[in-house]
Amino acid sequence: MPTNDAGQGPSAATIAAIRDQFLGLHTHYRLADGRQVQQVYLDSAASALMFAPAFELRRRFLGHYANVHSSSHNPARIATAALAWAREQVLAFVGADPAEYEVLFFGAGVTALSNRLARLLRQSRPERDVVLISAMEHHSNDLPHRESTRFLHVDLECEDGRHGTVSLAHLERLLEEHGERVNYVTVTGVSNVTGIINPIHRIAELAHRHGACVVVDGAQMAAHVPVGMSQPGGRALDVFMFSGHKIYAPGSPGVAVVSKRLLDGAAPVELGGGMVSHVYPDDYEVAPALADREHAGTPDVSGAVALGGVLNALMRVGMARVFDKERDLMAHALKVLGDVPTIALYGDTDQVAAPRVGSIAFNLEGIDHGLVAAVLSDYFAIAVRNECFCAHMYVREMLLDSLWNLDAGDLSDEELEQSVRLKRGMVRASFGLYTRRADIDRLAQALTDLATNAAHYRARYTVAPDGTYVHKAFMAAQENGFAPERELTQLLGIAPAALAA
Repeated sequence: MPTNDAGQGPSAATIAAIRDQFLGLHTHYRLADGRQVQQVYLDSAASALMFAPAFELRRRFLGHYANVHSSSHNPARIATAALAWAREQVLAFVGADPAEYEVLFFGAGVTALSNRLARLLRQSRPERDVVLISAMEHHSNDLPHRESTRFLHVDLECEDGRHGTVSLAHLERLLEEHGERVNYVTVTGVSNVTGIINPIHRIAELAHRHGACVVVDGAQMAAHVPVGMSQPGGRALDVFMFSGHKIYAPGSPGVAVVSKRLLDGAAPVELGGGMVSHVYPDDYEVAPALADREHAGTPDVSGAVALGGVLNALMRVGMARVFDKERDLMAHALKVLGDVPTIALYGDTDQVAAPRVGSIAFNLEGIDHGLVAAVLSDYFAIAVRNECFCAHMYVREMLLDSLWNLDAGDLSDEELEQSVRLKRGMVRASFGLYTRRADIDRLAQALTDLATNAAHYRARYTVAPDGTYVHKAFMAAQENGFAPERELTQLLGIAPAALAA
């Protein structure tokens, strides 16, 4: 079985061999100035592009599709074996011992898994009623944990106003203060805003000294950094979660690798077919296998197969190799974007104190984040994301100084609120296996042009009530839209009127 860091030998596949094999990477769009340009996709932190071989693997599996939990015919046996194979890929990818860890496929991402695990840990350890949450969490790994009796946020390191990793000193103080009341610590492996990498194994070491568990949101980590559920001399992670759609397998389920000791004796959250052995008139027996017990209903086998295909391919390349590429790309991005006039880069930019991968957030002075994102799309075919990235607390903390110094002038309260709303956010460029230095250079050139010619671009937009910048003459959706009805008609060869008849 391959491992996370496999693929370092001379015959191993290289990143160059697979980085062009992503659906949508070569899509062209018509721009506001009439040019037809290939897009630069810099929104991988929201959802990564689909790895084409994994998509084809899924399609081939569907030629044998059937439900699992049966060995009565060939397709059912194939589906059952394929789902088991997908679980094996997950365990190998994160270096988890199958005897100690279980793989749960659940929902469409980390959100459903966070909710499930928060309920599980509340029920299984009720005497421990305190949860510690890092201050840089995505909402999906913050809000579900607030149902505990008490939750506290762990501060971040901050040097010269730049926020870095989770503060180990503050975490240790909270653990010592609340002792055996702390149920678990939950933390993101990599920030979805700044790309800062947290020291998850050091966090686990501190938490375990006080009997607390560690839940890691690996949604932004899995695609960029080698993951090990345990490290030599360090404590093992209790839970590691990630989302298939953020690691090149859109349409696949979320996945959690969970210590079996946390699941032993836990009552199932969902009841139905597949999670029982026997059902009687007034009782039922829960299936003995943990994976079955946690999966009521029909599992998304084809999605799991696609995800397993991605993980297998990444292990063949070697995640250490991917990580090296990511660090090089981030260093280049910090350098060339740092040279853009009037730019503000958020988060600690010291790659030693706060290593970063995957994402970089910024603003241009005097230009609203919504206008920046709109211009990059409409005039340069560069896809980025703006606003607060479902990490409002973290983003707000990094924006406090600029919002506090906002010149209110003669603005009314309503106008001031609108102005704050337009500036309460950032622009985020995020990378994938397919991102090249040339893509970062194209972004830097576009931002330099925008910073230099802000008045020219601003005059071409109006601001909608929700803060969205809308081009006055160019209708991007009409020029570049995907129309399901039209596409389906082409695929079927039957006109809509004939279908209605």
